[in-house]
Amino acid sequence: MTTLNRISCCKRRLTTPEHPQSKRTAALIASPVLLLSPASFSPSSTPSQKYSQRGGRGDVVSTFGAVQGTPWMGRGGQQQGAQLELLEGSEDSLINNYKYMFQRLRDVRNVLTEKIELLGEELRTHFSIEEFSPLSLPAQDCVTVLGQVCCDSNGKLNAQSVLLEAGPEQGGQQVPVDLTELREYSLFPGQVVIMEGMNTTGRKLVASKLYEGVPLPFYSSPIKQEIDMDIERQLMVMVACGPYTPSDGLTFDPLIDIINVIVRDRPDVCILLGPFVDSKHEQIEKSQLTETFEAIFNRCVGSIIEGTKGFGCRLVLVPSQRDVHHHFIYPQPPFTLHDLIKDDAERVTLVPDPCTLLIEGVTFGITSTDILFHMGAEEISCAAGSDRFSRILKHMLIQRSYYPLYPPVEDVNMDYEKFQSYGQMPVCPDVLIVPSELRYFIKDVLGCVCVNPGRLTKGQVGGTYGRLLIQKCSTSIDGKRLSPCVAGQVVKI
Repeated sequence: MTTLNRISCCKRRLTTPEHPQSKRTAALIASPVLLLSPASFSPSSTPSQKYSQRGGRGDVVSTFGAVQGTPWMGRGGQQQGAQLELLEGSEDSLINNYKYMFQRLRDVRNVLTEKIELLGEELRTHFSIEEFSPLSLPAQDCVTVLGQVCCDSNGKLNAQSVLLEAGPEQGGQQVPVDLTELREYSLFPGQVVIMEGMNTTGRKLVASKLYEGVPLPFYSSPIKQEIDMDIERQLMVMVACGPYTPSDGLTFDPLIDIINVIVRDRPDVCILLGPFVDSKHEQIEKSQLTETFEAIFNRCVGSIIEGTKGFGCRLVLVPSQRDVHHHFIYPQPPFTLHDLIKDDAERVTLVPDPCTLLIEGVTFGITSTDILFHMGAEEISCAAGSDRFSRILKHMLIQRSYYPLYPPVEDVNMDYEKFQSYGQMPVCPDVLIVPSELRYFIKDVLGCVCVNPGRLTKGQVGGTYGRLLIQKCSTSIDGKRLSPCVAGQVVKI
């Protein structure tokens, strides 16, 4: 019997003690409760007491935009489903598995060199700079140099260990940088910058000015659409990130609860990010399981698909580096689901990490890799009144990359040739989804609405998820762009 057949045989209510449902609703839904029974995965699993006794369920903990009086309901299948596709199309997107662990050091170097040259040319044009000076040649006058920030050792970057590494056209040398004359700066390893300053000896650059870069333009449809009521209609997008089990047991109560929320609110699109089968879970690390990782994953996804059937919700599934059954590489290819029936295949979209999605003309940049945590540990700054999250997000947008940090942390196995093709931002996204272990938020950075929905579970207790109302605007005020994200919230599960 296939996974989906087993799902269809489950007729018990889709419910948990904190989310009872009426008999009328229960009659419409095939429940994944039996399928996700903890005893079927591990004989030692018991329901999490801390999760079931959590407080603040449904509390809104972060808001954005005009949320007062906002009806947080999708169209619920009353109209044709939301139009959803990868921005660059299937031909130019990572849609299949690929061979990795074959890259050579010179290939990595070529990718990094090309990044410096491309961003450098954009910066040179934007700031009207005539030419860059060689980094290692002494000069009596103030010079303008291009390079990539790096550290002088294997330790953490600090104000005394900053090096600027030039590309081959500027000599390819590394020169220490003195930051004492800069009033404000925010730097991290791998950042492409232009610095202006004195380099009288050719052995140290005393920086006096820093050019950081500009983001890409926002997406504009090549086809002019006629204005009608459907274009102006709001869509609800829900975002949740794993793990979907508490840390003290393989009970999928949090996953069942988020399915209940989908059934209740009927979002037009639900973006679910991994890990679905978390490699950092204690019982998985100790191999205390009675089924394969792939079988558990198929149960989880089958429960999501069956539990949300008939409610007009498009599902987007994003893999994670922590998904123990999937490829441990970045960029990460999408999941593979076999034996999906036609109706389910049409409403389930499998995407890579990272990716840029187009939902009803609104661009969503999505990554499940915790770039906020990784860059937060490496960034150094001297800037009064700025917050760390906004600085990191700004770096991502102006470096035009979903993972601008180099070298990456040890947990990220980077394939640089694929990263060059699939890890860059093709446009500045309207909405950027960046789930992290760090505190949830939703904020505007350079016109892009950035969302950290948090994780659905935090250890043994419940976490948070996000929800957004989007509306593709056909007009602007005084020539200024209107954000298509009308409102957003982060909510406790």
